[in-house]
Amino acid sequence: MHWFPTEDGGLHWREDGSPDGPPLVFVNSLGTDLRLWDRVLPYLPKGVRIIRYDLRGHGLSAGSERAYEMDELTRDLADLMDRLALKDAIVIGCSIGGMIAQNLAFMRPDLTRALVLCTTAPKMGTKKDWHDRIAKVSLSGLDAITNTVMLRWFSPSFLAKGQSDVWRMMLGRTSVHGYLGCCHALSVADLTQTTAALSLPVLAIAGAEDRACPPELVKAMAGLLAEARFHNLENCGHLPSVEAPEKLGQLISHFIDEVCDE
Repeated sequence: MHWFPTEDGGLHWREDGSPDGPPLVFVNSLGTDLRLWDRVLPYLPKGVRIIRYDLRGHGLSAGSERAYEMDELTRDLADLMDRLALKDAIVIGCSIGGMIAQNLAFMRPDLTRALVLCTTAPKMGTKKDWHDRIAKVSLSGLDAITNTVMLRWFSPSFLAKGQSDVWRMMLGRTSVHGYLGCCHALSVADLTQTTAALSLPVLAIAGAEDRACPPELVKAMAGLLAEARFHNLENCGHLPSVEAPEKLGQLISHFIDEVCDE
């Protein structure tokens, strides 16, 4: 287990693969931790360096009891990458992790060679939606939203197979203040202008049955980007690394090959 000290206590991170390979940095979604990507790793190219970490207030990372900002969450990642001397990484983010990846590419272009943006957009949800969720979780805890979140995360066919229990537990074990802090960041973040200014290669991936960030939002984001391609995964919800790890791994692998050959 690796620990990187921060002003909020520290980030938990993990490294896999080859220490001398091209760096891939994975950023998890709201209510999950770095294990979100476990099932994708076997389908990635050999010889890459894989860095994963838990967002502030998620998994084993610490987080204070206050509202967070997207720039602050982005600096967490930038500071970790600086600590590890990572440059020109391919950054792969899901949902809020994808927003952090977008923001990192704008704030620190020296750190980012390309992006894989899964089920994300420059702006996700409305301020009212997030404030309603914040109020519910503040009053009754994460159990109050678990059933609704599962319906937003996963396709009906996945839920029908009864495979969501581990993800219910992961959400339930997320610290309430970490979850709420990230909800506050999401409630005010709008990266439309800065994302539109990006000129690096981007692979944008949607889940056809995603209720949290529908495919049309991901496609619209891809349309803002000069060097983006869009792929819509059928029979998949908000977490393609869970429902379609092999297909997602193949898409990422092909993208890595193309980027590294340039």
